[in-house]
Amino acid sequence: MERVIVVAVIEENEKEEEAQQSLEELKSLVHTAHGTVVHTETQNRKTAHVTSYVGSGKMEELKELVEEHEADVIIINGELSPRQGYTLSANTEAAVIDRTQLILDIFAERARTKEGRIQVELAQMTYLLPRLRGQGHSLSRLGGGIGTRGPGETKLETDRRHIQRRMDELKRELKRIVKHRQLLKNNKHQRLVPKVALVGYTNAGKTTLLNALTDEEAFAEDLLFATLDPLTREYRLPSGLHVAISDTVGFIRDLPTTLIAAFRSTLEEVSDSDLLLRVIDVTSPYMSEEQETIDTLLEELGATGIPSITVLNKYDRTNPIPNGVEQLKNPKVYISAKHKDNLDALNAQIEIALKEDMQAYTLTVDASEGKRLARLKTTTIVEHIEFDESDEVYTVTGFANRSHPEINQQ
Repeated sequence: MERVIVVAVIEENEKEEEAQQSLEELKSLVHTAHGTVVHTETQNRKTAHVTSYVGSGKMEELKELVEEHEADVIIINGELSPRQGYTLSANTEAAVIDRTQLILDIFAERARTKEGRIQVELAQMTYLLPRLRGQGHSLSRLGGGIGTRGPGETKLETDRRHIQRRMDELKRELKRIVKHRQLLKNNKHQRLVPKVALVGYTNAGKTTLLNALTDEEAFAEDLLFATLDPLTREYRLPSGLHVAISDTVGFIRDLPTTLIAAFRSTLEEVSDSDLLLRVIDVTSPYMSEEQETIDTLLEELGATGIPSITVLNKYDRTNPIPNGVEQLKNPKVYISAKHKDNLDALNAQIEIALKEDMQAYTLTVDASEGKRLARLKTTTIVEHIEFDESDEVYTVTGFANRSHPEINQQ
């Protein structure tokens, strides 16, 4: 593991508690990137130094700390300007990256799909292009650890025109992928399988919940951004209705603007859903702030009007339930995804929420139409089936998508 010194400037208008919370989150990011934090250094300033982020005296201290702890890299809890990054690296004689580059680095390692890899590479190039000056030292560590994954020295330092051409190429490829998705998205009102999206702060337990509901074994780990590429599985509600449930990349405070832009097409999958499951880690001491981050990002994605259920995960690990939970909006369900506790209540609430946007129906189905009856059981919420022996027909009542072909035939 690489040895890391994390550094933060706590500005005059910043609350101490929020600053420490952000710093703890940075340490978790370092752990996710396979690094070990050997020292934490903070400086209280009115604002970060325009040239060097920290003051000259603190910069000299950092140089000594790098030698003392045999640190491999300094990671700044903020976004450095090109000038700040160059100055810090030159004066501390260490590789220096910031929070944004660290997150990009984690994304580069965890992207699995073609679209995900394109989005990460594009975000990295967009971020690094104006920072080429002074990157030689850190980029020469290609493959050597944190901050070096993804496009490396050859690709980034050949010349700017090459980089720009590559970025244009990536944008064209991404546009083709997005266009294909848009064609599928246009069929939203014709589809018979409702889409449910898991959203929430990173490491809230979304993937564990997906596995619990679908009996799948998607990768789930106690790390930030354990899931990057969207993952969709089909599962069956107690009524028999089949739904598609999607895991999504976790949200995080101060998500780099380059990532929001690059991953917008993936995140917009959220806005194509029929229902959102807002997964909350009730053991988090920063639960309220995390919900504010989720609200902000959902608003940016235009997804605030989609019906939601608040899923309070890990409730088995906290007693009493933290303050503020009861003030959370939307229907609430307490669960433990890890132990599969109370999933029946969640499934029941999902059906209630989906019915809100459905149409009630009553149909008669001949006993000989077995396939039709089976189709109704999997594409609608069937509430009651009664068989009339004299006429040999089933009377089926339930709720269905308003554009369901069976309903529209009536």
